[in-house]
Amino acid sequence: MASSSPRTVEEIFKDYNARRSHTVNFPSFYVDDFYSQCDPDKENLCLYGYPNEAWEVALPAEEVPSELPEPALGINFARDGMNRKDWLSLVAVHSDCWLLSVAFYFGARLNCNERKRLFSMMNDLPTVFEVVSGRKPVKEKPTPESGSKSQNNTKRSIDGQPTSNPKLADESYEDGEEEQGDTFCGSCGGGYNSDEFWIGCDNCERWYHGKCVKITLAKAETIKVYKCPSIQKKARH
Repeated sequence: MASSSPRTVEEIFKDYNARRSHTVNFPSFYVDDFYSQCDPDKENLCLYGYPNEAWEVALPAEEVPSELPEPALGINFARDGMNRKDWLSLVAVHSDCWLLSVAFYFGARLNCNERKRLFSMMNDLPTVFEVVSGRKPVKEKPTPESGSKSQNNTKRSIDGQPTSNPKLADESYEDGEEEQGDTFCGSCGGGYNSDEFWIGCDNCERWYHGKCVKITLAKAETIKVYKCPSIQKKARH
């Protein structure tokens, strides 16, 4: 990795956002130019986003291995065989994958909590695919103001939104290192998504996707005190 490569979470996020900026805008503002550059009669072409917020349709790097992960090859070959919007959406999906791979290439030396924080910052932005396809991004993650813990209230979600924001019990977070509102599933490690049902353990205060612990909303409403699989396993020993 070059000495000028971004190294901190903030530097990597800044690089990601800059590369993403014009990649997000190319379908809206440069679609005719982009379309003409992706000539199927040319060789394998890639879409690159750069830290200076510029974009370019170009041949892949010749060196092996390349300095950075390479974008999808041959985006131009499918141009005339698909509906334009579908083709742009396909390019957008590959662009999202490339942007993530570049960010986590830079972030390979980050620790576990820093990688989570980096992904959370990136995940707060709409994806290129969401912009191109017109899909609405996922709702914002919960904040402490969205609910408060109470010893008398079970920590379950009725509409998919956690009513409190506990940290993972087996993780060690430094003060200020994690953004408020970040919630991760204690089973799969996936980030909060308002479209999914979540349930909180009344013992360890971890949060889980309902599907990960096989608990449905209907079943949760019948449980007075929920104990996650880890707590249940400890109780049996």
